[in-house]
Amino acid sequence: MPASPTVPARVQPLAMAARIVMIALVTTLTLITTKEFAQLGWIALLLVAALPAFVAPDHRIWAPFGRFAEVAVTGLAAGSVAVAAARTGTLDSGFGAEAVLPYLAVPLLTAALRRRPTEGAALLGVAAATMVVGGAFVGDPRPITQFGFLVACGQWLVLGTIITFATDTMRQLMQPAEPTPQPYAEATRLLTQLRSVARSLPGATLDPGGISEHLLEELRAVAPGHRAAVLSASGGGRLVVLAQTGADRVDWETTLDSDSAIADAWATQQPQTASRSQARSHRGGDASSLVVPLVAGVRTIGLVILEADVAQAYPSAVVNRVLEVTGPAALRLEAALLFDDVRSLATNEERQRLAREIHDGVAQELVMVGYGIDNAAATLPEGADETAEELRVLRGEVTRVITELRLSLFELRSEVDRNGGLAAAIAEYARTLGTSAGLRVHFTFDESTARLPAATEAELLRIAQEAITNARKHAGASNLWVTCTVDPPYAEIEVSDDGKGFADDRPDGRYGLTIMAERAERIRGRLKITPRHPSGTTVAVVLGSSARRDSVRDSVSAPEGE
Repeated sequence: MPASPTVPARVQPLAMAARIVMIALVTTLTLITTKEFAQLGWIALLLVAALPAFVAPDHRIWAPFGRFAEVAVTGLAAGSVAVAAARTGTLDSGFGAEAVLPYLAVPLLTAALRRRPTEGAALLGVAAATMVVGGAFVGDPRPITQFGFLVACGQWLVLGTIITFATDTMRQLMQPAEPTPQPYAEATRLLTQLRSVARSLPGATLDPGGISEHLLEELRAVAPGHRAAVLSASGGGRLVVLAQTGADRVDWETTLDSDSAIADAWATQQPQTASRSQARSHRGGDASSLVVPLVAGVRTIGLVILEADVAQAYPSAVVNRVLEVTGPAALRLEAALLFDDVRSLATNEERQRLAREIHDGVAQELVMVGYGIDNAAATLPEGADETAEELRVLRGEVTRVITELRLSLFELRSEVDRNGGLAAAIAEYARTLGTSAGLRVHFTFDESTARLPAATEAELLRIAQEAITNARKHAGASNLWVTCTVDPPYAEIEVSDDGKGFADDRPDGRYGLTIMAERAERIRGRLKITPRHPSGTTVAVVLGSSARRDSVRDSVSAPEGE
C-alpha cells in the first residue's frame, strides 16, 4: 500500500501530543479526586514509562517496552487512586479509578496506528491483569470487590478493544485524500514518466531487439553454445524472434501448442532442458537445449533458448547462472515491449484519424468541386470551345487528385494482418497501386513460418509503401518488382522499377527518402538505394544479418497481381 511508509511519520507527532495532553489530564483528575500529592508518584512513573515514546519512538525493542510499561503502571495505579478517592470521600465504590484509566487510550492507539494488532491485544491483556492486581492487593476494602471499580475497568477495556481493532478507518481518515485523475490526465502523467525514464536508460532506448541482443551477449559469457535466441509473444498467438545468434540461422519452433520444451517453459514458467533441438531446421545429431522463461510479475513475456551440439551441456549450475542474468532482463524487455505496444496503438489511432478526416473533409469537398465543374461544362453556351477545354483539363486534374487521395486513404488504412503476414500486406498494396498506374507487378516471397514483432512489420510495410508510391508517381515505369524475404530476426524488402531512375533534385523525393531512412533506423535496419540496370531504381531495406540456414521455406513468384 502506498500509504504504509508515511503512517509512522504521521503517528509520531500525534502520539507525543496525545501523551502530553493525557498526562496533564490524569494529573489534574488525580489531584482533584484524591487530594493527595503522594498519588502523583504514579504520574511520575507514567512519565518514566513514556520516555521511549519521546526519545526512541521507532526502536524495535524500547518503543514496545515503553507502551507495555505505560499500560502496566496505569492498571496498577487504578486501584491505588480508587482507594485514595474513597478515603477522602470524593468518589466512593471504586469510581475513583476513572481519574487515571483514560491514559490507557494512548499506548493502545499508538500500537493500532502502527498496524500492530497483536501488540494491541497483548497490551489489553496486560491492562486487565494489572487492574486485577491493583484492585486485589491495594487498600481495604479492596477495590476489586466494589461495583464502581469493576465498571470503570470494564468500560476502559471495552474502549481499548475498539481502539485496537477498529482503527483501519481512522488510518484512512489520517491519510491525505488523493484525487482520482481522469483517464487522459493519468495517461499524460504516465507517458511523461515513461519519457523521462526512457531518456535515462543506457543508450536511451526501449528497443526490444536491442535489449534482446544485449541479453544474448551477456548469456554468451555464462553459458557458451552454438545457437541462442530470444522469443516473445505476438498478437497472432505465435512467438516472434527478437534476436538470435549462431553460425546458421535457425527456424525455431514458434507455436505454443506443440510438444516441446518451448511450450512447457511458457506454460510452467520454469526453465526446461531437453536432449534435442528446439528448431525445425536442425539436421540431427547430439544436441542440448535450455529454454528459460522471461517472467515479469506473474506474466511470461518471452523465452530465451540456448542450444549446444553436445550432450548434457546445461547442468543445474549453468541453469542457475543463466537465471541470474535473465531475471533482471525480463523487466527491461517487458518495458520495451509495452512501449512498443503504446507507440503502435498511438500510431495506428492517428493514421485512422487522419484517414477519417481526409475522407470526410477534403475528399468530399473535391468530389463536390468535380460535380461543380461537370455542371459548368454542361451549361456552357455554344462556341465556348476554349472554356470547355479548360474545364475538361481542370476536371481531369480534380479526378487525378481524388484518385491520389483514395490511394492515400488506402495506404493509411493498410495494416499487417497477424494471420496473413507482412508479405501478404505488401502484395495487396503493390497490387492495388500497380493496377491504378497500369504497372505489371512481379512478386517474389521467401517467408519463414516465424514472425517478426508487430511494430517491426508495421515499419517495414510503411517503407515498402513509400518505395512503391515513389515508383508509381515519379518513375514512369512499366514494371515493378517486389521481393519480400522474412526469416526472423532477418528481413529484406526490395522494390525495383524499370523507370527513369531517381531524380536527386526532386524535393518530395528527398523527403520520402528521409522518412524511409528514419523508419529503417527506428527498427535498426539499413536502407539501400541503387540504380537498376539497364534503367530504374532499387530501394531495399535490410533488417539483421544475411540469412544462412538450410531449412524449408515457402517461396512464391507471381506476375502482375497474381
